[in-house]
Amino acid sequence: MSHPQPDVLTAVRHHFPDRSWEPVDHGESGASVVRSTDGQAFAKCVPAARSASLAEERDRTEWLHRQGIPAPRVLDWWADSDTACLVLGAVPGVPASGLTASRLSSAWSSITEAVVHLHSVPLGDCPLSRDLASMFAAAHDVVARGAVNPDFLPEEDRATPPGELLARLTPQRGERARQEVAEAVVCHGDLCLPNILVDPETHRVTGFVDLGRLGRADPYADLALLLTNARETWPDERDAQSADRAFARGYGIDLDHERLGFYLALDPLTWG
Repeated sequence: MSHPQPDVLTAVRHHFPDRSWEPVDHGESGASVVRSTDGQAFAKCVPAARSASLAEERDRTEWLHRQGIPAPRVLDWWADSDTACLVLGAVPGVPASGLTASRLSSAWSSITEAVVHLHSVPLGDCPLSRDLASMFAAAHDVVARGAVNPDFLPEEDRATPPGELLARLTPQRGERARQEVAEAVVCHGDLCLPNILVDPETHRVTGFVDLGRLGRADPYADLALLLTNARETWPDERDAQSADRAFARGYGIDLDHERLGFYLALDPLTWG
């Protein structure tokens, strides 16, 4: 994203004067992001119309932190008629998306272990949902508004009307819902490499970030994003398939590729 607008940076400096702040030239979901100059905190700011979604990220982040999963600590929150802002403690490490293929390979077993740890959080303790019903509801809304971002779609689907893409998934909904009921876990909700931080020296996972979609869901909602996103780093398909097999062994499953494909097709229809 571009640098935050000056009024956002001014507002953050006004409301949180105990720290010095500077712009950050990247971020997700259109939020303006600023960083404390000591590198210990980040502030995510959105227009007031989107304050509810940022408040949900605050609540999800606080909940996961209490479960002992490495995640940002909520430091502060502020909202007024114009802007909402969430201040989070920085998680040490670098995004796994910035690792070379060889370094990602070294980190892969730790990433697998971290996902297993996350998905092992007792489901009964999770008050949050990111289930199939909510994903379909979000997809119908985004498609109806014409807000699907074609950059999120596979290249072969970009010429297809989003409504048709969604209609293709509907016949599988019953089967996927039954699988979700039987196997639901606490999912990250946007489990791609930029949201997994890794110690650059030890290649061990240091935490998860961007938790606005955390909640109960089919584990394949996470696995589809992780394995597909990692393909952008692996040198070729042979390496990607080898990594998939290694992940499946560590996770303790035989990968269901149709199920992976379903969630990979549904997820980009839910952003907008």
